[in-house]
Amino acid sequence: MAFRTVIVDTHSKLEYSLNYLVFRTAEEVKRVLLDEIQTIIVQSTAVSLTSSLLSELTKRKIKVIFCDEKNNPISELSPLYGSHNTSGRLFEQLAWDQNKKDLVWQRIVEEKIKNQAKSLRRIGKNEEANLLIEYSKAVGPGDPTNREGHAAKVYFNNRFNPGFTRDQDCDLNKYLNYGYTIVLSQFNRSIVASGYLTQVGIHHKNEFNQYNLSCDFIEPFRFVVDDFVEKIENPENWKEEMVKLLSADVEIDGKKQSLVNAISIYCSSLFVAINEGNPKAIKFINNEL
Repeated sequence: MAFRTVIVDTHSKLEYSLNYLVFRTAEEVKRVLLDEIQTIIVQSTAVSLTSSLLSELTKRKIKVIFCDEKNNPISELSPLYGSHNTSGRLFEQLAWDQNKKDLVWQRIVEEKIKNQAKSLRRIGKNEEANLLIEYSKAVGPGDPTNREGHAAKVYFNNRFNPGFTRDQDCDLNKYLNYGYTIVLSQFNRSIVASGYLTQVGIHHKNEFNQYNLSCDFIEPFRFVVDDFVEKIENPENWKEEMVKLLSADVEIDGKKQSLVNAISIYCSSLFVAINEGNPKAIKFINNEL
């Protein structure tokens, strides 16, 4: 099973040879077995990749994330056809019933707000946590009263430093944005691998967002990034620490899984829930740990 996250942050060339990723610089040559690689993060713009490597990575559904000159994630490599029955999945997705989508979105938002409440309770914010629990109970199909937005304001005003907001230009937001982007890329990977389009969401409908469905699905998982960011010990190497997020252990469906595996299990259950109109089929991660 693939388990490695490879970070490339120096001037180098990446190529494919005999089932290996070959890393070349002026000083050294390294090889990593492709079967072991789950994700590649290209953090430097001074890295070149051969087309044969990109083709092989795509075939193997290995997620590749590219960063800009500031080392922030900016794009990713995704296959056009992630499943043998992609055409059937697309017809299925485009025909999803609005009532079923609204019911699933209601359950997603409920779980997201409950996770936020549990996180606040862990840091002693019981009054605010109780308010979020009340918000979660008031979520309707499709969340027409935007309980998600109201809960987010309460949550972020109390979760981190006093006065913190998500639009501030600060290190904390830099960490959060980086973590959310890395996790979002894994949702893209799971959705495409199942044959669906990331562009067509059940709630998000921004025509300029290529990841509407991924942005829908990720919501109950955001607290994992929040908790992880709070535990960063060395700000100088924060990106190296953030990469460990993908292999973090979580509990889902009664079993301990890596975050990446949990995302796959969760996404598969979501497709069942939407197609059957049964939100109870969704398998969420456990935020009691």
